[in-house]
Amino acid sequence: MIPPAFDYARPSSVDEAVRTLADAGEDAKVLAGGQSLLQLLRLRLAFPELVVDVGRIPELRGVREDGNTLVIGALTTHHDVIHDPLVRRHAGLLATATATVADPAVRHRGTLGGSLAHADPAGDPPAAVLALDGELVAQGPRGRRTIPAREFFVDYLQTALQPDELLVEVRIPKTDGWGFHYEKFHRVAQSWPTVGVAALVRRDDGQITQARVGLTNMGSTALRASATEDALSGAGDAQDVARAAQSAAEGTRPSQDTSASPEYRAHLARVLTKRAVLAAAGMG
Repeated sequence: MIPPAFDYARPSSVDEAVRTLADAGEDAKVLAGGQSLLQLLRLRLAFPELVVDVGRIPELRGVREDGNTLVIGALTTHHDVIHDPLVRRHAGLLATATATVADPAVRHRGTLGGSLAHADPAGDPPAAVLALDGELVAQGPRGRRTIPAREFFVDYLQTALQPDELLVEVRIPKTDGWGFHYEKFHRVAQSWPTVGVAALVRRDDGQITQARVGLTNMGSTALRASATEDALSGAGDAQDVARAAQSAAEGTRPSQDTSASPEYRAHLARVLTKRAVLAAAGMG
């Protein structure tokens, strides 16, 4: 289909982009890698009066260290996240989950910030960033503010970003010493996951002392499986993990669509959580 008509702006700096968004109000959409927004435009599911293309703002790219935190520019592509040595060393879960996004063409064009700002609950990066206790930094006319990932995803395709704010970076605490794994089920290769699970596990003397579990496509946003995280404390073997995984779907509201029923998604969440945690803990 042909997208509806819109005006186009291509700012060269973050400050210019913020001014452009502030002037446009709620009638603007930000274009990063274009792998999400362009599809919405073509399907006429979005009708912006202005598209603000931030794809050539160099300050929004790259990965750096800030003490015990990785700072990832919002325009850093999925490909660069996957292959960046700092991400692989200190936030391996994010690299692993991102490596499952769509196909190579999308991973070379799509961006981490674009995926998070799009807030599709079936996207792979949001659950990983949630499990990593990430923070998202937005810049607007009033300056910068930091939003915890738990508060960033508000509803289906909705975030805590204001219309005049631009997502500029993602901050990920280093998880050196943690085991990690991302497990997902999808009906065909390169399709959206029916359910995905991002697991982070820390062990001491053979027992799990800390666990974080992010869920993909189990509600209107990415979610944390809090009940399972609590139940995993002290788990020492596969049976303990299996019991904890039974609560993975608690508090979720999985959707009904042509791929799966809510009941089937709940079943997948339990099965995939068990697999992901066992792999992350090295118990598999």
